[in-house]
Amino acid sequence: MIEIIQVNISGEDKPGLTTALTSILAQYDAAILDIGQENIHKSLTMGILFKTTHQKSGFIMKDLLFKASELGVQIRFTPISREAYDAWVARQGKNRYIVTLLGRSVTARQIADVTEVIFRFGLNIDAIRRLTGRPPLEEVDENTSKACIEISVRGSLDHAAREAMQNALLSLPKDGLDISFQKDDIYRRARRLICFDMDSTLVHAECIDELAARAGVGDKVRAITEQAMRGEIDFKESFTRRVRLLKGLDESVMEDIARNLPYNEGLERMMKILKMVGYKTAILSGGFTYFGKHLQQKFGFDYVYANELEIEDGKLTGRYVGDIVDGRRKAELLRLLCQVEGINLAQAVAVGDGANDLPMLSLAGLGIAYHAKPKVQANAQQNITSIGLDGILYFLGLKDSQIDP
Repeated sequence: MIEIIQVNISGEDKPGLTTALTSILAQYDAAILDIGQENIHKSLTMGILFKTTHQKSGFIMKDLLFKASELGVQIRFTPISREAYDAWVARQGKNRYIVTLLGRSVTARQIADVTEVIFRFGLNIDAIRRLTGRPPLEEVDENTSKACIEISVRGSLDHAAREAMQNALLSLPKDGLDISFQKDDIYRRARRLICFDMDSTLVHAECIDELAARAGVGDKVRAITEQAMRGEIDFKESFTRRVRLLKGLDESVMEDIARNLPYNEGLERMMKILKMVGYKTAILSGGFTYFGKHLQQKFGFDYVYANELEIEDGKLTGRYVGDIVDGRRKAELLRLLCQVEGINLAQAVAVGDGANDLPMLSLAGLGIAYHAKPKVQANAQQNITSIGLDGILYFLGLKDSQIDP
């Protein structure tokens, strides 16, 4: 007769504990059906589900009990019925999702609110882990601190229920917290390409406004921008008119602006780690190639596509060269880069802040609105508003202890 027994061990973590316990199971040829272990500070919690015969189960439990006493840990045995085991196995086929809590800090109230939504939609929590490093006890700098909790859940959600759950999570009080809800499928674990907008995403500036200010036409350029935002003129017309106002500006001004661009928080760390783990990176910008190339040289972006300003005799002519990179073109370039890299669109990530980024955000497997305008936040799959660009690393499932030396 077959018996299924769950063993739960808790206590102070000690070297060799797992070996000692599993060696006893091996001695009696017990089959391990599942095993898991977590450590918090110096405390260990372990679970082992094993199958054995009725004749051997008593000896196994006796030896495990003696070994646990010797090691100074607590052990508990729970018999599992065949029906309960079969029901547990059946649940393994259900979809998995990842809920990520990201902010300068994550509070008990925020975790309680999020897990209540998970419970309300009938999902079961499989695991909870902290992706950021362990916080110090002393007060941290609220401008630079980072906290991220990742919750792995399982259950069945149809399209309508998934959207409803996403809305329920997004409707929770923000209080400096970003919440990501992603399906945990093969593509989430195989992202390969990340495409970024540039102005107000990678850099804390709009380069055309910087150029306009130097040319003394800042007010005129802003007025045209506002017309475009009101829908009175399209992007191509507004772009053409704004570039025309830059005629006669010396090329050296662009060099000076490029040298002094204010980079957004987390850019350097994000790029270092993305390159380290093998991601391809691209800038797809409605701004200017000159500044994109500067970022490429400094941070190692693999591709840059932006708008080329025409320069003659060291001065801007007020014209541009080639096609305008607008929202439609960004989506086309994202699709093209996936073909070049030989990957599925679901393996691509897109990051931006403006309305012209929405086409590529909706096309990519993971679209992230970064400190975006309200309209973009409302239509994007995921949002980061609480911390810097390196918050993207946590949405990808990367953990500080794995990526930081």
